[in-house]
Amino acid sequence: QVQLVESGGGLVQAGGSLRLSCAASGRTFSRYAIGWFRQVPGKEREFVAGVSRNGLVTRYADSVKGRFTISRDNAKNTVYLQMNSLKPEDTAVYFCAAKSSLSYTGSYIAAEGIEYDYWGQGTQVTVSS
Repeated sequence: QVQLVESGGGLVQAGGSLRLSCAASGRTFSRYAIGWFRQVPGKEREFVAGVSRNGLVTRYADSVKGRFTISRDNAKNTVYLQMNSLKPEDTAVYFCAAKSSLSYTGSYIAAEGIEYDYWGQGTQVTVSS
């Protein structure tokens, strides 16, 4: 089992940057692929980005490609989401999630939330215009 805690959210002006962190407990962090999702009240949860167990494979939603970068540091049990050129439509609660993965070198990054096993509590990101 793994517990996830997000941090780094806040209020930023359009065009600004934030870096979110997802810290995991336990010694099995590297067994999980990690995804970031976001949700606005009244809307469905949306996949944002994902990273493989070894950090070498990433996947992004079209809406954030070229602006967001996901990375991980398995030695620190942490995944990061660097968000640049933020837009008001990026405003949401951001969640990280862990998906158990058998292959350390596997390239599959799930984009459906139902495929993930563990979730954090979320961190609010607000982008003002």
